[in-house]
Amino acid sequence: MNTLTAPNAPAPASAAFAAGPYSLRQLPINLYGAVMGLAGMALAWRLAVPVFGAPAAIGEAMGFFALAVFLAHSAGYLAKLALHPEAVRKEFTDPVSGNFFGQFAISLLLLSCVLMPYGQAFSQGLWTAGVVVTLALSVLVGSRLLKGKLAPAHMLPVWIIPGVGVLDIGVTGGHLPMAWAGEINLLAMAVGAMVALVLWTLIIHRLAHGEPLPQGMRPSLMILMAPFAVGFLAWVNVFGEVDRFAGALFYFALFVFIVVSPKVFRRDVPFSPGWWAISFPMAALANAAIVYAGARGGLVLHVLAALLLGLLTAALAVLTVRTLHWVFSGRLFATA
Repeated sequence: MNTLTAPNAPAPASAAFAAGPYSLRQLPINLYGAVMGLAGMALAWRLAVPVFGAPAAIGEAMGFFALAVFLAHSAGYLAKLALHPEAVRKEFTDPVSGNFFGQFAISLLLLSCVLMPYGQAFSQGLWTAGVVVTLALSVLVGSRLLKGKLAPAHMLPVWIIPGVGVLDIGVTGGHLPMAWAGEINLLAMAVGAMVALVLWTLIIHRLAHGEPLPQGMRPSLMILMAPFAVGFLAWVNVFGEVDRFAGALFYFALFVFIVVSPKVFRRDVPFSPGWWAISFPMAALANAAIVYAGARGGLVLHVLAALLLGLLTAALAVLTVRTLHWVFSGRLFATA
């Protein structure tokens, strides 16, 4: 996916980077997608403990790694805000990159769920902060959409991120004990479902009638699956059962995954941090598959869930290695 770029003044070279001049101005907000994917994978491996007998340590270790990535990226982005506030402002107001700020809110919600076993009060506070930020961003997205004069070319899959974030309130807060949490979860289900459905329809219309996405933005097609996989998890967590409607959401998410995968996993799609767009939708689908297999039973569903979990783990391992290479080689911060 494209990230906002702006002309920069040359920065001093550093021996730590081999790519020449670099600047925190280039640090993209969409790296919070890595936190989302890693936290989602941690939750999937946690679900795999009772269903597949997986070692509990795997999911817990992944959860702390997701937390470390969140802290590192937040520190870097706060430094960017302090040093280059105009670059952050341009990202936030851009009709495309502005939607990536929803990844920060989703990261808060997912980490609240990851950290729940280690401190309920802290986890509840983190979830509450995530709810406030998520709802505020959803109002902002709605205002931008109704403002009019939005270029059809800007109606891209990343617009779904804030809507998915609202659905994630129900995913992560379905079992919280606060008296007001139940009403917030219902509000999130209503707002998230309708916003995601409207935006999904608009984006499909643009993809069907507009120009094909540039190669670098192809990974964002995986986001089209997210409203249905996340919607399944939210429905199950809020209403407490895997009913026929939940099953329909899961199977449609699986259908979208099958349709978009050949367009995403191609050798001619270059690597960039935008590849992390595939991580959270795939994590949501793996979580949904494990929950569905655990509720329905059957060898086929269990094999499917195991395959999706394995594919998710392999994909995120590759993305982590490639991203760390970009960080330590300086390519992530290169100004030229």
